[in-house]
Amino acid sequence: MASRQIPLDLPHVESRERADFLSGTANEAALSLIDAWPDWPARAIAVVGPPGSGKSHLAALFAERSGAATVTASALDLADLPGLVARGAVVVEDLGNAPIPEGALFHLLNLATEHRVCVLVTSRQVPATLAEALATRDLVSRLRAMPAVTLGRPDDALLAAVAVKLFADRQITPDEALLSFLLTRVDRSIGAIRDVVGELDREALARKRPLTRALASELLRGRTEAQDGDDDTLSDRSATT
Repeated sequence: MASRQIPLDLPHVESRERADFLSGTANEAALSLIDAWPDWPARAIAVVGPPGSGKSHLAALFAERSGAATVTASALDLADLPGLVARGAVVVEDLGNAPIPEGALFHLLNLATEHRVCVLVTSRQVPATLAEALATRDLVSRLRAMPAVTLGRPDDALLAAVAVKLFADRQITPDEALLSFLLTRVDRSIGAIRDVVGELDREALARKRPLTRALASELLRGRTEAQDGDDDTLSDRSATT
């Protein structure tokens, strides 16, 4: 039986420098927005996309360029707003991932307008959609009017470049056979590529084997079989209830 060890769950920090941002047709509009600061069409603009699509990397680039303060949307507090606005720009991350502090967000947008400060919002949904569930009428109006740049689905070239970078962050240089195999079998999203790279790296370390196409095939086949088994179990439970 092949030797297996439990790999240390050490964090792999992804660099968020400008040189590490991989651009393509899916994100060029959002990157152009960051580069255009402070010449924006509105004081507050949202960058929208699914998990792992690059929103936080873009937010980090904006913060570096503008000196912006960064805060998670759910952590917004009225007492902190003057200090945030005093930085000259603000990043509000993950709007809609948790309950929205409506009063604090509304006052932040007001202060941004008053002091001519730009606010970059990241979200999985366009602000106009989030507004539908809110009670603060003036905030609803603000979110409905907020421009949004949506990150599109990555093309083959961008997915391949992202995969190479994610492997490089883990000190792995993938060969062409491994890359081609993964890109034809993983969901076509940056988040899915990130997940599978991490999973393959952990399993390769645990099995003390180099990460090759053959190992990737074995691991992904096992994952698919496990998922199919879970689906069968759920179906059996549904049939007996």
